Amino acid sequence: MSQTPSTSPARPRIDWLPKLVVAPSFVLGFLFIYGLILWNAYFSVSASRLLPNYEFAGIEPYINLFASDRFQVASWNLAIFATLFIGGALALGLLLAVLLDQKIRQEGVLRTIYLYPMALSFIVTGTAWKWILNPGLGIEATVRGWGFESFQFDWLVDPDKAIYCVAIAGIWQSAGFVMALFLAGLRGIDDSIIKAAQVDGASLPRIYWRILIPSLRPVFFSTIMVLSHIAIKSFDLVMALTAGGPGFATDLPATYMYSMAFTRGQINLGAASATVMLAVVAAIVVPYLYSELRSTKR
Repeated sequence: MSQTPSTSPARPRIDWLPKLVVAPSFVLGFLFIYGLILWNAYFSVSASRLLPNYEFAGIEPYINLFASDRFQVASWNLAIFATLFIGGALALGLLLAVLLDQKIRQEGVLRTIYLYPMALSFIVTGTAWKWILNPGLGIEATVRGWGFESFQFDWLVDPDKAIYCVAIAGIWQSAGFVMALFLAGLRGIDDSIIKAAQVDGASLPRIYWRILIPSLRPVFFSTIMVLSHIAIKSFDLVMALTAGGPGFATDLPATYMYSMAFTRGQINLGAASATVMLAVVAAIVVPYLYSELRSTKR
């Protein structure tokens, strides 16, 4: 008479073992990410100055934040920087991707060269471009050494143009990353589409402009999301390149937050600035994640 094998009592423990292993890191991550976000949010409505003060102050820190001339300058600088950075990185990255998509010789070498800046930190990028754009050391000094004494390129020390130097350095760093995304998208398009268009007599530029590039809309959307996130939280690039100067000419919300919280003794203003940055990032990322999850379910 056969006996039905009994279920091993150790089975439930085996099923729970992965969860027990992951639980500590999950709890710590949840605590140190979302817990600190909530803590910062409370500081943004507190009376904290040089030291933490848990007395509730309402929305007064936010009123002071938006009334601050320096924060208004930082917000305007962010709008300029984000527009130039996103637009420039998209244009240059797409151009490089289209050129590499022609299956030219030494494509691997060129792709590595274009991607190399992305391997550097923004601190290194900012420091390098600080030397390049320094009027006494970089481009201006080099061109004048060639005999063009009237040449002038002093954007780095010009309050009206210094923010453009930050955008140039950011575009140089991120264009290779954008190129990789667009190149992957172009290589994923069926070659039969291109051949059919060529049979119909379409030129190669027209094929890219009318057929291939419009089909990269999902890549455009994802790239804009990533670049927007990088632009909003930009801190190390600015600190290495200009330190927010001359004066406050290249101040961004991230550098404003750091200055208020750690050097000016205005913890509540710094926390309010960080909360506003988080809200802007969430307003960009959350709809994107929602649309992605919704399309996945469909």
